[in-house]
Amino acid sequence: MPSTPHRVVRGLLSLSLAVAALSVTGASPAAAGPGSGPTAVVSMGDSYISGEAGRWQGNSLTTSGSRSGTDRAWTGSTYDPSRVYGSTAANGCHRSDSAEVRAAAGIASALINIACSGATTRNVFRAANGGLPYKGEAPQADQLAAIAASHDVDTIVLSIGGNDLGFADIVTKCATDYIVWYSYCHDDQQEVVDARIGGVMANVATSVDEIRAVMTAAGYASTDYRIILQSYPSPIPRAADNRYAESGWSRTNTGGCPFWNRDSDWARDSLVPQLADRLKAVAAAKGAQFMDLRDVLQGREVCAKASKQVSATAPASAATSEWARWIDQNQTQGPIQENMHPNAYGQAALGRCLALVHARPTGDFSCRNTAGTGASGMYLTPAS
Repeated sequence: MPSTPHRVVRGLLSLSLAVAALSVTGASPAAAGPGSGPTAVVSMGDSYISGEAGRWQGNSLTTSGSRSGTDRAWTGSTYDPSRVYGSTAANGCHRSDSAEVRAAAGIASALINIACSGATTRNVFRAANGGLPYKGEAPQADQLAAIAASHDVDTIVLSIGGNDLGFADIVTKCATDYIVWYSYCHDDQQEVVDARIGGVMANVATSVDEIRAVMTAAGYASTDYRIILQSYPSPIPRAADNRYAESGWSRTNTGGCPFWNRDSDWARDSLVPQLADRLKAVAAAKGAQFMDLRDVLQGREVCAKASKQVSATAPASAATSEWARWIDQNQTQGPIQENMHPNAYGQAALGRCLALVHARPTGDFSCRNTAGTGASGMYLTPAS
């Protein structure tokens, strides 16, 4: 780590950057930066790290009241999503109180979440390098500049690329093929993924470059902080692990997982690993740490045999309930953008994963869960 005199010089530079960045954060300027000010871990990127679906604790067929205790937005008389998403309930960024970085309690003085549901790589880039504002907020790299000036940022964790690849469109196409057309989606969607993924990974790499440029401008040496690039979990199980029969309407109307077996296997064992492997390669090329989340929801997915829906006889529980938000076919519970994301239980697990990786300053890791436990059962293995 740099000597104290060097840190003082960079701290003065950080003060000037903080003044310049006031329009982004509204924060008061402070002589902080690398080695001074409160320590911070910052999460950036899209809905899988912003905290989308943190409103929910499992899934329930009950459509009224607290939905059998699953709906954290229930006030006792009405629904108030701001109880979970704060001010971002209004703009749709949905940064929940249970988001990954918020759930990683104790790893820094400040746990700062600037990720936004729906964000693409272009919403991460600096405005000066083609970055675009999103949902009324400045590009995330520009927001990071203000944070780097007012805090001692030691870790930046990034989840990005899924929206560039078209995750939402893939889910919609596969669900529609099951419900309406009785056809498979994996063949044509694999072609779409293969056509796009090279460009997506190039933009993910640029996102990492943009973060490094911001940190360098704020006076940080590369050894003063680290970037953790994470992959995505599968919200649906393999066909063999699905508790509902492939035929009939139980996967649609009861389980909220309207996908054919072959499409489920493709998503779980081809699409998610393909994306993880490519993200790992970007992390290696850009000197970032990699956190592989492909197996983090194993057995806790929507419709998984090893988990249960919440009901009067099966109360909400991190040990037994599903850790991902289902597809609400009739859209009677919350907005559609929450579908197919880790819920509050899943986010607690992701937070534990982040805390575990944060304690390991080098190396790439996969994070997995222990059946029958909550977030405390998360553990790391070397990434393959």
